[in-house]
Amino acid sequence: MNNTLLELKKVTQVVADTGDFQTMAEFLPQDATTNPSLILKAVQKPEYRPLLDKVKTTFASEPTDLQTDRLLVAFGLEILKLIPGRVSTEVDARLSFDTQATLARARRIIDLYKAEGIDTEKRVLIKIASTWEGIQAAKVLEQEGIHCNLTLLFSPIQAHACAQAGITLISPFVGRIYDWYKKSAGAGWNEEAQAGPNDPGVQSVRRIYAYFKQNGIKTEVMGASFRNVGQIKALSGCDLLTISPNLLAELQASNAPLTGGLNADWANAQPRETFPNGEAAFRYALNDDPMGTEKLAEGIRLFAKDSETLDGLLKG
Repeated sequence: MNNTLLELKKVTQVVADTGDFQTMAEFLPQDATTNPSLILKAVQKPEYRPLLDKVKTTFASEPTDLQTDRLLVAFGLEILKLIPGRVSTEVDARLSFDTQATLARARRIIDLYKAEGIDTEKRVLIKIASTWEGIQAAKVLEQEGIHCNLTLLFSPIQAHACAQAGITLISPFVGRIYDWYKKSAGAGWNEEAQAGPNDPGVQSVRRIYAYFKQNGIKTEVMGASFRNVGQIKALSGCDLLTISPNLLAELQASNAPLTGGLNADWANAQPRETFPNGEAAFRYALNDDPMGTEKLAEGIRLFAKDSETLDGLLKG
């Protein structure tokens, strides 16, 4: 009998969400995603310290931001040896509100991959925060053949703007939405009643998935940031799901059935929605979503802090 992970792989492209590429290998994911927090966690392990030390010694005379990009790409190159698909490498979150600076960093990351002989159109996604400025940068990059993964996505208006910009892939977060609603509810939170398809993070991804499929939007939907396997199972059938190694292991050890059932027929049976276009409408709709506003700001702050810590390790 197949385990739950193998069953999930039949209906959804499974992606490993980690910088720990040695652990990743045992789960045979198609793609992999990284971010500054995951890379920071990895370089503090003895087995990955040589990657950091090599960048520090080989490129000591270079600016710290370039060394950081080299470190991120070094991890990406190791990951690409283990997976058949794409790796996502993130632009510094401190540039989330600067379109031109985001463009420059994204192009530089791509150039670093190309210098190592990587076919970047097929094997690399540039991760960018789903701010208005980030989405506009990604729109330009997509037109240049640089494919993007828009992250820190919490609100349907962010997803709509990404679709309008022709983005390759979006990563709507599940766990952080769940965290926000659970914290807001306080003692009134009922874990059992709000699990699976009733989980607010799951509902957000399902809503976006339905909207995209109903309208023939080609942008791929990749659920991200999971807190438990119930959230993952409730999104089975989604285009992609990026999952941490501990939850991949839990799925591999389980024979529990999947509960999601997402597909085009399911999507077409859901209520239809429309969203406004343009910067002013985007900013107003996001401002009108307290959860989306707060979690986007918090996510950028956390990634920026971890990027600063990485900078410190390279300088030290």
